[in-house]
Amino acid sequence: MSQSQNEFGKVRSILWPIHGFELKKLVPMVLLFFLILFNYTVLRDTKDTLVVTAPGGGAEVIPFLKFWAVLPCAVIFMLIYAKLSNKLSKPQLFYTAVLPFLIFFALFATVLYPARDYLHPNALCDTLQNTLPAGASGFIAIIRNWTYSIFYVMAELWGSVALSLLFWGFANDITKVSESKRFYSLFGLFANFSLIISGWLIQWASKIRASLPVGADPWQVSLNYLMGMVVLSGLIIVGVYWWINRYVLTDPRFYSQDERKKQKKSKPKLSIKESFLYLTRSKYLGCIAILVLCYGIAINLIEVTWKSQLKIQFPDPNAYSTFMGRFSQITGVVTIFMMLFVGGNVIRRFGWGRAALVTPVVLLITGIAFFSFIIFRDNLTGFIASIGTTPLMLAVIFGTAQNIMSKSAKYSLFDPTKEMAYIPLDQEQKVKGKAAVDVVGARLGKSGGALIQQGLILGLGSIAAMTPYVGGILLFIILMWIIAAKSLNKQFLVQTAETAPEDKTVSVKDVEPASKVEAKTEEAPSTT
Repeated sequence: MSQSQNEFGKVRSILWPIHGFELKKLVPMVLLFFLILFNYTVLRDTKDTLVVTAPGGGAEVIPFLKFWAVLPCAVIFMLIYAKLSNKLSKPQLFYTAVLPFLIFFALFATVLYPARDYLHPNALCDTLQNTLPAGASGFIAIIRNWTYSIFYVMAELWGSVALSLLFWGFANDITKVSESKRFYSLFGLFANFSLIISGWLIQWASKIRASLPVGADPWQVSLNYLMGMVVLSGLIIVGVYWWINRYVLTDPRFYSQDERKKQKKSKPKLSIKESFLYLTRSKYLGCIAILVLCYGIAINLIEVTWKSQLKIQFPDPNAYSTFMGRFSQITGVVTIFMMLFVGGNVIRRFGWGRAALVTPVVLLITGIAFFSFIIFRDNLTGFIASIGTTPLMLAVIFGTAQNIMSKSAKYSLFDPTKEMAYIPLDQEQKVKGKAAVDVVGARLGKSGGALIQQGLILGLGSIAAMTPYVGGILLFIILMWIIAAKSLNKQFLVQTAETAPEDKTVSVKDVEPASKVEAKTEEAPSTT
């Protein structure tokens, strides 16, 4: 019987393994995570609405933004953050990192967006559009709508900085190992409700145009409400963080500086070259890296094509934003259901191998359906008309279902099985291997998908022209993913047999909290 079962009983150890006095620490941490994810969802949906529906914009600008703007800005931010971390206290560093975001989002809604017609160089970009090839439209759109581009970068950085760096860095620093096994799964579960609430509020703010007087800019009003929510939420984040430092970290029941120093282990900082070399020396770790790399590329390839269809169906920013709010809401509901009832049960009943194959198979089936429909929909006009819809709307529905199923499968199955794969390794392989996979798999997955799409857009001129090629590349990527997962399963069984001959299975309980952590740190993310 586990320690948590001894403390709480069998049922409570599963549903609510929390002591009453621990609510003083758990509740503010859940609130902090909830608010950060709330902002992330609002910003993610708003940034897509801005760049996709902008004049001269479109989904084709996203790969260019991710590679040429987001990636270098993320590197610059991390360098500045590393410098400041040596000069400022942890609370000062937190406030210094968060407040510039809040100031920018407030200024964007009140100054930059209202002055967009004066700030955007439309005449110059019209000349460039007529001079340069069609494939350069993504670069031109970045320049034309440069204030939107900055907003996109800042929104993307919020996921990386506030979620992955600040929250999880803070949580890992102040949470004891005994607490993490019980707290982290609850962090992920309750925080997912932010998708539902933020999705509903996005829809409300986007539909407010119905009550506006003639001549008012409906998207400006919606943007004011949305950024007002983000700034207010951000100020509460700062307040909650201050309260935790003032009243929780001064309570010896929850935090001991001396104890944390003893427990703290340094994580290796590996360069891209060092990461590649480390992964090439281990087939096992190489397979894990392939899983992460393939997911990042696959989801990026699908999302850009889907968002291009969304722009055609919802060219108005308010309509686009309303749809994205509904999408976030449904994603939150499905993810919570999958986390509660599907993920752990599949792993326990069918084993690691089959559970690891669920996510690529889901992407394969839904991806084939989505791309096949887009490519061949002109041949299905009679059937589509008979069910009372249009080919475009059906493509949007296919893509939406695909994205919801893919994300929920990632959170509930892909992340837990990936974390379980590290369990049989020795301590050095766990620490260095995870660092290497984070560098090669996660970073190259996102930038790799963007590079592939850039090359296709530059060569073929548009997303519509590149769609068949993207479908073929996606099929190849997912087949690589499945092969790597099967190979890893064989190695995983051998490793678990060697490390625990008396128990040849690894319990999902060993990884579930970490999986919930990973589910949040990597989607920030995304997203995408």
